[in-house]
Amino acid sequence: MTTHQADARRSNRRATGSLSALLAAHAISQTGNVVTAFAIPFYVLSLGGSGVEVGIAAFFATAPIVLGGAFGGVVVDRVGHRRAAIVADLVSGAAVLAIPVLALTVGLPFWALLALVFAGGLLDTPGQTARRVMLPALTARAGVRLEQSVGLLDGSERFAKLIGASVAGLLVALVGPIPALFVNAATFAVSALLTWAFVAAAPAPARPDRSDAPRTSYWADLAEGFRFVVQDPLMRLIVGLVLVTNLFDAARGSTLLPLYNNDRLGGAAALGLLVATMGGCALVGNVAFGFVAHRVPRRVTFAVCFVLAGGPSSAAFALGASLPVLVAATALSGLAAGAINPILGTVQLERVPEHMRGRVFGLINAGAWAGVPFGALLGGIAADSIGLALAFGLIAVLYTLVTLSPLAGGSWRLMERQRGEDHRQ
Repeated sequence: MTTHQADARRSNRRATGSLSALLAAHAISQTGNVVTAFAIPFYVLSLGGSGVEVGIAAFFATAPIVLGGAFGGVVVDRVGHRRAAIVADLVSGAAVLAIPVLALTVGLPFWALLALVFAGGLLDTPGQTARRVMLPALTARAGVRLEQSVGLLDGSERFAKLIGASVAGLLVALVGPIPALFVNAATFAVSALLTWAFVAAAPAPARPDRSDAPRTSYWADLAEGFRFVVQDPLMRLIVGLVLVTNLFDAARGSTLLPLYNNDRLGGAAALGLLVATMGGCALVGNVAFGFVAHRVPRRVTFAVCFVLAGGPSSAAFALGASLPVLVAATALSGLAAGAINPILGTVQLERVPEHMRGRVFGLINAGAWAGVPFGALLGGIAADSIGLALAFGLIAVLYTLVTLSPLAGGSWRLMERQRGEDHRQ
């Protein structure tokens, strides 16, 4: 009995270690993405680029996220989630490393920057999807409630924004955007090493009994995932809502905020403070929500928090508020945003069959991110044509109207937990 208990304790420690390593790898990889989000627009501005050119660079940084999500999910299911996460980090790191190396040696024309930014983001979504798909099995082994572990995964992204924004803002302000990208490349290497060394491989997910059926093709698997997303009424609503809000967020975060900070707040340091505030408060919201998620109604909480996550902070920028007011409004947005992704992530894990999660999550991410490249581009166009204040004002109004839609009911009610369910998967 004593030996059995000791084995159980060791097994639990290993499971907890794997889950912790997964969360750490995710946070470190996302930190690299935050550094990129800072360095690229300020590099374009340092070359005398316009708002439109900043928007074009943001477009090339986000378009591969959509493509990678749409077509990479099936690959994640086929090659294995752990292997996919490692390869994604290594490829992204190599592409990012090429940017400062070329800039400091033979030169980096704008078209080459766009090509490398595109290549660096192509496997971002498959890598994130792979880590998210590994979460339920590691959660079950560690004995953690699913809502809490999903909150921790999202919290690791928020933590990455907190740390990455602070570091990136200082690096860009002190040494410039190009040297900062060396740090970015290193984060991807560390993330891959953590996953390889400490994240245990999960057993292959159970599939429906198809012993007599031949192995399906890539395109058949992709079509199966697409049918699931299209036919599930709640998934359709989620993709539509997040597509629109991500478009607004991209216009605001990828283009309007760098331009606003460069023009009115003194540059990258102020932007780093705002992004770090958002990330830190969202992290607090994630952690706090993880302890009460199983007790609150999902749909109403989701709608109210979504409204607060986008409307007030955009309105503050539209009104030309002082930096302390902008920080306060951003803090409110961050606290509210902490509840959004844990709810979405848990609902998706509950509704999607395990053997399809890679392709379905990839397609959901692709659909949700489909507006992001255009949002970043439209943000640059709006800044140059109607001005920063009016652009932020339009986003504040439209964001609020769209995010109130879950309160209308209908298929949104499917978000709620079924009576008697316990999601310790």
